[in-house]
Amino acid sequence: MPLIAPSSYRPPARLWNGHLQTIVPSLFRKVAVSYVRERIQTPDQDFLDLDWAEGLGQAAEGSALRTEGKRPLVILSHGLEGDSTRQYITGMVRHLTQHGFDGLAWNFRSCSGEMNRLPRFYHSGATEDLDFIVRHAMQQGYRRISLIGYSLGGNLTLKYVGERGAALPEAVEKAIAFSAPIDLAASCEMLNRGFSRIYLRRFLRHLKEKVVEKEKLFPAEISSKHYRRIRTFADFDDRYTAPLHGFRDASEYYARNSAIQFLRSIQIPTLLINAKNDPMLAPECFPEAMARELPNVFMEFPEQGGHCGFPSGSDIQGTYWSEQRALAFLSQDS
Repeated sequence: MPLIAPSSYRPPARLWNGHLQTIVPSLFRKVAVSYVRERIQTPDQDFLDLDWAEGLGQAAEGSALRTEGKRPLVILSHGLEGDSTRQYITGMVRHLTQHGFDGLAWNFRSCSGEMNRLPRFYHSGATEDLDFIVRHAMQQGYRRISLIGYSLGGNLTLKYVGERGAALPEAVEKAIAFSAPIDLAASCEMLNRGFSRIYLRRFLRHLKEKVVEKEKLFPAEISSKHYRRIRTFADFDDRYTAPLHGFRDASEYYARNSAIQFLRSIQIPTLLINAKNDPMLAPECFPEAMARELPNVFMEFPEQGGHCGFPSGSDIQGTYWSEQRALAFLSQDS
């Protein structure tokens, strides 16, 4: 313990494999939430765009969520080339704000619809931005904060709470990661195989658009020349991510930022949920033996679910199992 097995997740019969459970929600689920945007300036003179969603009601008397002053806050971190409007983010925000939480979905640098000001982008281990947002929320009066991250944002969330350990801001109570590539090198290699290359090509196409835009702003630092030679994430990270963020190469970037090495240092209740049929996760992202040793990290590895999927029932627009599971974990007494 705390390995949670078996998982309670069961997919809709018509979404019978990991690709369908990944692609159908991504393409066809539409969840509208009402955000209020705030732009904050970072210490390095860049900016982050935060989208706030106010809870619809107070937690019931006697609930573990009940607190003086503000409602508890959940800070949500999206995946690679995502943003605060992705269905997995808005679905979670909708569900949690209906049950007594405020939501804060932040957009990584370059992901809010406006290019950021510096040559750097974002990456899987850039926890300084998440920490800055946590402390900003505390300055707004929030004293009970939980974190939820998806995919790249899941790795980021786990790395953050693990590397901070006992120095984590005291307001942060719990963390959840879905579909997190906690071994970055192995998961990048996974995307080089079979049908999963479809996801890889899509990501690289979107990243090229940003490289071209960045090149216009910083021609001395960034070049799109020979981008056609970029065939894998390792190629991209060697050429762009590593040098722009202070790493020697892709190998060093993966080694220093994979969340799996930080799990043993986590000191708050944390839940990791990775589906075994996730087409983007390598076997190294399911460390069952480690799960049985860690006192604070609960791991749940459903057989089904896809990547950032976990749809429930026949209504593709409705509440998903992941949202119900998150609410249950956040609502229970520690």
